[in-house]
Amino acid sequence: MAELATLARPYAEALFQVAVKSDLQQVGAQVEALAAVTADPQLRQFADNPKVAPEQVIAIIDAVLQAPMGDIVRNLLSAVLANGRLTVLPAIAEQFHLLVNERTGVADAQVFSAFAIDAEQLAAVVLSLEKRFGRKLNASVQIEPDLIGGIRVVVGDEVLDTSVKARLEQMKVALAA
Repeated sequence: MAELATLARPYAEALFQVAVKSDLQQVGAQVEALAAVTADPQLRQFADNPKVAPEQVIAIIDAVLQAPMGDIVRNLLSAVLANGRLTVLPAIAEQFHLLVNERTGVADAQVFSAFAIDAEQLAAVVLSLEKRFGRKLNASVQIEPDLIGGIRVVVGDEVLDTSVKARLEQMKVALAA
């Protein structure tokens, strides 16, 4: 998918430069919603029809979105449609999100746990992880029973694995050596 990332980068950077002058969070939310709507295969098929004008596609997307698009996002959608790059919108949203995180000093953390984590426990875990990784984290939790116990945390390309499964694997390697 490197090609999608390559195509999305200029759009995301241009969007970021414009959005910095307004509200990054609002534009980010609108782009996320737009990416979710444009991921629909039927909408893409409709948009790819040469008999359909870009204004018709924008009108349909506008009707499907629950909140109105701002001018910045509407201009992005127009540019993407004019260049036939509707399939790139999810990658644009992802790269824009990364640029916003970089600007605000925040990173996304995926926490994998064998069991459900309540809000109080998650807050304590995030606090210790922020010290460990040296930056503010937006954590999301995913249940993964295969871990047996403990957690595995993925922040960008860094992984912290304190799960029972990982420890058993380490023991297995040590015993086999």
